[in-house]
Amino acid sequence: MAHWTLDQIPWHAFDASKVDPDLLKLAKAAALVEYNGGDYATYLNNVFHDDDGFRAVADEWSLEEVQHGAALARWAKLADPSFDFDAAFQRFLDGYRIPLDVNASVRGSRSGELVARCIVETGTSSYYTALAEAAQEPVFKAICRKIAADELRHYKLFYTHLNRYLEREGLGAWGRFKVAMSRITESEDDELAYAYYAANHGDEAYERKRFSSAYAKRAYAYYQPPHIQRGIAMVLKAAGLNPQGPLHKPLSALAIWFMRRRVAKLSAAGA
Repeated sequence: MAHWTLDQIPWHAFDASKVDPDLLKLAKAAALVEYNGGDYATYLNNVFHDDDGFRAVADEWSLEEVQHGAALARWAKLADPSFDFDAAFQRFLDGYRIPLDVNASVRGSRSGELVARCIVETGTSSYYTALAEAAQEPVFKAICRKIAADELRHYKLFYTHLNRYLEREGLGAWGRFKVAMSRITESEDDELAYAYYAANHGDEAYERKRFSSAYAKRAYAYYQPPHIQRGIAMVLKAAGLNPQGPLHKPLSALAIWFMRRRVAKLSAAGA
């Protein structure tokens, strides 16, 4: 099935009166991260340097990620004509880059790398679903729905290749689970914090804790229990565990509690 294009977004339906300021800030930050898909393709091509089939998949995936960034940037410009995406993206690149001079995965194996990719796609699929359901502005809602569907498809794609590599490398459930948990704990690393800063506060000095908190306060607030429960199921599956097994309910409850507590604490602190 052919992938969607920017021309298929209903730009004519844009309604400035329905733009949520916090969603706009998140959209600007997301545009930078998504548009940086080329760097991740370079990294994956290095890790899978002798797997031409997967390299082709990674290149196609990165093009779709870059298009996500372009769609979000175009919407952000409609919502805020003063937004200079090119300057913000360069600011982001100047302050945050993933390691590209590698020939092996930072996860210890190719299977581990693919587990990590599944975790990332779990997060983005859940995130854009949450934003789509929270948004009132129709164009942003449409964009987020398309991106969420893409990210779910990307999860399935990486999961397929994970199974292929598991047959070669034999990474067990415990190893997969450790990689999954490690990647989840990186969700508040410098990438998202710096993207939020570069997109929304580029005229200020970067303070990691401040901008990480500002991002998390807004992003976590839009998650509802079904988004988290589905995400936990996808994480368990990538980790080699039963997605609806005995761990699903307590882990979902813990994640819901954590997000609500985090938002409450950050709101109280004025993040």
